[in-house]
Amino acid sequence: MYEIKHFAELKVGDRVRVSKTVTEADGSLYIAATGDFGPVHIDEAFASGTRFGQRLAPGIMVAGLCTSVLTAELAGILGVSIEDRFWFTGPVFYGDTITIDVWIAERDEATRTLTWEASAVNEAGQEVLKARATLKFPRPRPVA
Repeated sequence: MYEIKHFAELKVGDRVRVSKTVTEADGSLYIAATGDFGPVHIDEAFASGTRFGQRLAPGIMVAGLCTSVLTAELAGILGVSIEDRFWFTGPVFYGDTITIDVWIAERDEATRTLTWEASAVNEAGQEVLKARATLKFPRPRPVA
């Protein structure tokens, strides 16, 4: 399921794109695990009175999809996240299908870090999320 990719294998411009429909079950599991019982996520009556008019999927859950794409598809499991920045640029509603584009934007050999960026759009093509984050990779073990 997850690949081991070494720092030397990863290049600026490497990119992965995946799509996922955000379901009620996704939201329920995330909310139960985190305790994020914000009424805009769970209370239809409350959410209908907001500028969104309906319940929203939790933003950090959507951001987590970017990091899962990064780990499972692009950079593998060796890098450790040392900084994450997310911009929530549009709403994500339950039932929306979002397309997440994740790419390696910078590579620093001296610090063994990769900076990755992401963008997510809904099925209407509206951007709903941007991300920029840094992974640090371990040094290779010396050969005995």
